[in-house]
Amino acid sequence: MANSTFTSSTRDIPDVSGVPRHIAIIMDGNGRWARKRFMPRVAGHGRGVEAVRSAIRGCIQRGVSYLTLFAFSSENWRRPADEVSFLMQLFIRSLQKEIDRLHENGIRFRVVGDLTRFDAPLVELIRTAEARTADNDKLTLTIAANYGGRWDIVQAVERMLAKYPEQRGSFSEEQLSAELSLNYGPEPDLFIRTGGEQRISNFLLWQLAYSELYFTDTLWPDFDEAALDDAIRSYRTRERRFGRTSEQLCQTVDRAAAVKAGTDPLPADPGAHA
Repeated sequence: MANSTFTSSTRDIPDVSGVPRHIAIIMDGNGRWARKRFMPRVAGHGRGVEAVRSAIRGCIQRGVSYLTLFAFSSENWRRPADEVSFLMQLFIRSLQKEIDRLHENGIRFRVVGDLTRFDAPLVELIRTAEARTADNDKLTLTIAANYGGRWDIVQAVERMLAKYPEQRGSFSEEQLSAELSLNYGPEPDLFIRTGGEQRISNFLLWQLAYSELYFTDTLWPDFDEAALDDAIRSYRTRERRFGRTSEQLCQTVDRAAAVKAGTDPLPADPGAHA
């Protein structure tokens, strides 16, 4: 279910802090990491699981509330069949192994994407893990699997039309957002892509509208907590204007400081002296 407390970055101005509330990552470079070591590509995917654990641990320690990882895109079915099969088995083994640890650490687990192409045992495992961790609130970990940003928008439109059949032609952004896969969390503040590529590859096309983008040459298996800190430091240098000018942003910051210090000359209620 959608949470109406989450602000749309194109309709309103979200709260901004030094720590991203939501980080989204494309975990790229597993195969190249393995090839550099004269290992099969699948060995890189196995090593990438360790980087996932590091990212989860790092986000919790730094106060990040939502972490979304692009594990398998709708276009990844084009990869060699043996690699796809390995990835599916790795997903199953990792979930079986990690779900107890996730739950014990207060992590809420979600999977977004078109699960109709997955085998029934995997879907059942996913749904069981989601139900078991549903009430956890330390970190929401979302795995995007067989996910595509365009698919997400299309299926959201279909659900919206079915929900409001008499309202054709006058839908709001909020109504569509409520039907998207990530309707239970805020838009990402920070998007990270490892592996040197500089594109978003059909990932969260709607949700990344005003996210800060960070690209690194670090291959995913080498992306550790120090690399996460580098990304967050870069994020802190960004001027998040959301359509405003730098001057407006400075005025907003100055007023926030004045309010905190108790010296704000403006009334708390803008209409108090109207």
